[in-house]
This record gives sequence, C-alpha cells and structure tokens, in this order.
Amino acid sequence: MSSTTTVTKPPKARLAASTIDILNNDTAHIYSHIHPILVLSLYAFQFKSIVADPVPALLNTLIPLSILQIAYVSICLPATGASSAPPVVKPGVKKKPGASKLESSIQGKIVPAFLSLLLSTVAGTPLAGITLILFGAPLTTHFPHTFLCAAHISLLASVPLIYVHGVDRERWREIVGLLPPIDEVFGAALGTLMGAWLGAVPIPLDWDREWQKWPVTIVTGAYIGFAVGKLAGGLLLKGRKIIFN
Repeated sequence: MSSTTTVTKPPKARLAASTIDILNNDTAHIYSHIHPILVLSLYAFQFKSIVADPVPALLNTLIPLSILQIAYVSICLPATGASSAPPVVKPGVKKKPGASKLESSIQGKIVPAFLSLLLSTVAGTPLAGITLILFGAPLTTHFPHTFLCAAHISLLASVPLIYVHGVDRERWREIVGLLPPIDEVFGAALGTLMGAWLGAVPIPLDWDREWQKWPVTIVTGAYIGFAVGKLAGGLLLKGRKIIFN
C-alpha cells in the first residue's frame, strides 16, 4: 500500500507598500513643482466667480482641473503595473523607435490617466458626496453645489492615487487605513481631505461674508490642502508613516 503526499506552495508574501517616486527625468521633476502652482492659480482665477455663483463656476473649472491632473500623472508618475524593462524584439524584426515610443506612451501613460479620471469621476465623486452629507452638507437643498464640491475633491485626491495604485483591493484597504508611507501622491490626497474638513470651520461663524456660503470654503480648503500636502509629502515627510497611539 503506497502513500501519497501533497506538496503545497506557501502563499506569496505581499510586498509592503513603498513610497511613490517621481519619474527620473528633468521634465517630471520640473512639472511636479509647477503643478500645485498651476492648480492654485486656476482656482484663484475662478475664485470671484465661484463666490458669486458657485454652480456654473465650479462646473467650468472641472475641465481645466482634469487636464492639469492628467498632465501631472502622465508626465510625473509611474502608472500602476508599469514596467521599466524594454520591449522584446523578435529576431529579424527591425525596431521602429518612433512607433514603439508612441505606442508605449499611449498604452502606458495616456490610457491609464484617462481611466483614472473616469474612475475618479464615476466612483470617487459619489463617495465624496456621501461623505460630505454625512459630515453635515445640505441633504435636501444645494445638491448641485455638493455634487460639484465632491467632484473637485475627488479629482484632486483620487486621480493620482488611482493612477499609481490601480484598483488593487488590498492596497486601497491600506490607503483607507492610513498605513502606507507618506509620499507626494498620498500627501496630496491627505492634504485635500484635511483641507476640505478644515474649510468647514468658517461656515457657521457669524461674519456675514459672501464667501462663507456653501461650498466655497470647503473647495478652497481642498485646493490649499492639496498643494500643501503634495509639497510636504514629496519634500518634508516622505517615507514617514502615520502612527496611532
């Protein structure tokens, strides 16, 4: 009577989350520093219109913000699953540098950038809107205001995160749990959310100012928080982790 033994492979150890580095070229490093200035300048240019009539002004600002975010992730960040290895060329087949470079740019950068924007809009905006309502946003009135505020927060915070991390469920659990080390992308997302939260402080104050109306201060805080968090995450706090006592 013979006995059989079953050999099972141990499960693969999951790599710990590491910081996201800016692509190693001059264009990426230069634009990475210019990007928050462009984003803040866009908002500053539209601020008076947003105070006067938030809905059309916030709606019109979404397109240039989307363009800036797509440019940032495409120029500065590595896409999820991107490989730095050169493409394999079959023997006897002539290499076409121009076509290969264009194809790589489209498949490896532009397509993931637009998919990140799409997911951020379709999934991130409703989630941000529900969160705003749970934190006290008007439920039966000002729905367009809340929706557009959520859209701006989602584009600022989640487009870079989706671009570099994809839809990996375990990675997103770590992000929600604030477990990854801080970097430029994670710092920008944290800064956006913290800025939006702090932006609610002036609303109930009895200053009787036009800019205190919903959701001007929330969006303003999100934009400022994005710029501060992005710079702090990339320069001052990179590699550190949030520790809860």
